[in-house]
Amino acid sequence: MQYTIIPVTSYQQNCTLLWCKTTHEGMVVDPGGDIHRIIAAIQQHEVILKGILLTHGHLDHVGGTVELAKRYHVPVIGPHQDDDFWLKALPDQSRAFGFAPHLAFKPERWLTEGEVVRFGNIELQVRHTPGHTPGHVVFFEPKTRLALVGDVLFSGSIGRTDFPKGDHETLIHSIQSKLWTLGNDVAFIPGHGPMSTFGEERRTNPFVADR
Repeated sequence: MQYTIIPVTSYQQNCTLLWCKTTHEGMVVDPGGDIHRIIAAIQQHEVILKGILLTHGHLDHVGGTVELAKRYHVPVIGPHQDDDFWLKALPDQSRAFGFAPHLAFKPERWLTEGEVVRFGNIELQVRHTPGHTPGHVVFFEPKTRLALVGDVLFSGSIGRTDFPKGDHETLIHSIQSKLWTLGNDVAFIPGHGPMSTFGEERRTNPFVADR
């Protein structure tokens, strides 16, 4: 699996373009905005876009979804249905965070724990990881040992839990039970900031390091 990270919006959210190097079929994960930059990456890498994957319903991760899906006539997949209230609240999110107006939408497919998303020769495993939002999901590709964790975990930090239906203890449990169990060697792309590995975070992250 090949990938490139495309920071978008004023929040520098890590939108990621994934593709199969054999078939060039691919997916965009969390197209928060700046669609022209995402389209440029799709064209540069000659990706045949097959869908859009969402880790959770916050605006900086989903703001460009509708426009991109319409342009490429592809389905929107994810997050877990427990984030439906966030997607319905996109107009309110737009006003609250100073973004251009965004309409509510519903994905073609909600995701649940243990499902698999396929494109080309790639299979992404789905983990339901509530805490930052109740419907947050993480995508894991076992062959390349790569995880896309949205706003669950960052290099040196963890996701906020002060938004509606966020919960700190639930987030810590998600990290420990759904991420650490994948292995210390797994590299991850967070929703913001630089990449890291689960092993590095277990050693050094002040919020979730092993004691």
